[in-house]
Amino acid sequence: MSNEVYAFALKNTLKEIKNVCPDVTNTFIFEENTKILAKDDETPEKTIHKTIEAFNDITERADTIGGDIETVTIQSTEGKVTITKMNDFYLTTVASKEADEKYVNTLTQVLIPIVIKLVDEIQPEENTNEESPLTETEPTAKEETPAYETAVEETQEQELEEEAAPEEIPKPEEAESNEPEKPMEPIKEQQSQETEEENGLQIPEPPVTQLIVENLGGLLVPSDTVRIDNALIAQWNDLYGDKEIEEVDIEALNGKTTRCKFKNIKDSKYQGKGIIQIPEKLQITLEATKGELVMVKPVVE
Repeated sequence: MSNEVYAFALKNTLKEIKNVCPDVTNTFIFEENTKILAKDDETPEKTIHKTIEAFNDITERADTIGGDIETVTIQSTEGKVTITKMNDFYLTTVASKEADEKYVNTLTQVLIPIVIKLVDEIQPEENTNEESPLTETEPTAKEETPAYETAVEETQEQELEEEAAPEEIPKPEEAESNEPEKPMEPIKEQQSQETEEENGLQIPEPPVTQLIVENLGGLLVPSDTVRIDNALIAQWNDLYGDKEIEEVDIEALNGKTTRCKFKNIKDSKYQGKGIIQIPEKLQITLEATKGELVMVKPVVE
């Protein structure tokens, strides 16, 4: 797979990490061959190359004693630099001394591998498209051609091939069974989708958001209700308009799921941090604890 796919996905992930945790001042990812794969907009390439050179000196010394470096941490009075190996890539983060180390590790060591795994999972589909003769011979704009036009063009190409090779024309009884009915199915499917959109029957798929678990306790706190950032709730309301959203589905990384009510977060220090406050009872149901990631999506009836 082209590393451009990794670069695009990882660059956006690094940007989101800095948005969620402002204490992370610089981030970049490089390959084993020292090529820069992704970086934030604030980090100059000159600084990155100096960091990679220093890292290579450390790895060369490790090779002499037969060691394999997984993580390098450099602590100073101003902050900390951490270089961590993830698959075939190296993630570098620079954080201030005020940064919550556990919080930063949760963001980087969970989000980055998830993104890499998701990109790897779409590789078979991309390889199929790259090997297709149509993809190699047709211009890039061909990808936007509607399905029914593609089906008609394929049928026309098959007819031209049959005319150019008369010795391969099937017998009359075989020709009747090879009528090009199947390629025309996308026309019916697209017409059905267009009709649903015109009648306003199609509802957008509920978006899935990754949030970090934070404890929620208190005498008057209901055990079946979580608290979510008000900005995220506003996005759901903008997406679904007049539809009332009263519950959310939550899925932990272990596959455990639950459906519960939600309210907006009251504590201002958690606003805009990508946090979901979950009572102890629901944490037990999900088998998830503070600092772990969960997937959250609204329930739209």
